[in-house]
Amino acid sequence: MKTTTLGRSGLHVSRIAFGTWQLGGDWGTFDEDAAVSAIRCARELGVNFFDTAQAYGFGASEQILGKALRDELTRDRDELVIATKGGLRQTESALVRDASPEWLRRGVDASLTALGVDHIDLYQVHWPDQAVQAAETAGALAELITEGKIRHVGVSNYNAAQMADFSATLPVETLQPPYHLFRREIEDDVLPYCRENNIGVLVYGPLAHGLLTGTLGAHTAFAGDDWRSKSAVFKGDTYRRNLATVRALEKFAADCGITVSELAIAWTLSNPAVHVAIVGTRHAGHVEDSIAATEVFLSDGDLADIDKIMAAATPVAGPSPEGM
Repeated sequence: MKTTTLGRSGLHVSRIAFGTWQLGGDWGTFDEDAAVSAIRCARELGVNFFDTAQAYGFGASEQILGKALRDELTRDRDELVIATKGGLRQTESALVRDASPEWLRRGVDASLTALGVDHIDLYQVHWPDQAVQAAETAGALAELITEGKIRHVGVSNYNAAQMADFSATLPVETLQPPYHLFRREIEDDVLPYCRENNIGVLVYGPLAHGLLTGTLGAHTAFAGDDWRSKSAVFKGDTYRRNLATVRALEKFAADCGITVSELAIAWTLSNPAVHVAIVGTRHAGHVEDSIAATEVFLSDGDLADIDKIMAAATPVAGPSPEGM
């Protein structure tokens, strides 16, 4: 497993992070034992970086991750980098952003309990909250660092201006943005800002939430409790057009002797501003394919050919709290 230093945080992490959004209930039902096996398989294959969030089932995902890594957390805690996120709150009618000091503090305590750890290596604000001053959010997290409950602070889904505002009180150490072949807007301003400020970048959704796995088709049906069943990304003309692009990418990948999933992950990691790709699965059999992507080298010619294939695609966005 290839490793890297996650920007100014100094955290030494695997280039693949195991993501756990799929264990929180938004992707439909699943076999918990199989999910635990997938997490343990990733660890056995060298992954030391695991990403979760309070909002992934409000404790459900964190509890499964803690259960899967319990022996490791007891025996070799310093070998693992556990990242989680806070700043979302479930009301009776909606999922809302709440990066207030009070809610973040409650969230950190809840995450520590769910994970079964005494500190969180990387704590990230899940989404920017325009109703709370960045200085208040950053100040609260600085206090939690002093208290030893968290070690490092990052943000997720922030733009460059929002990171700069936050950093006026507490330097942003990492950013977790969406990034995949069908979604590249962070290349314009966000990634250059991160490179200039030595911010570690761990991207989520490198497989476009399943679109780039090669396993979906025009007639794929998602369960009613899978968020993709309601997403415009996975229906209509845009979906069919992008599936055709995936088929072309599959052929290109096969000519390179790799899978389309490996190609997609390797493409994200080929960007010099990207340190880590977060990949989630509920099946141990998929873990090795993701890890193999770290060994794939894409030349400038390969990247240019991929861009030509993607010219026929339609860019897509992803889910936001308000749409869940």
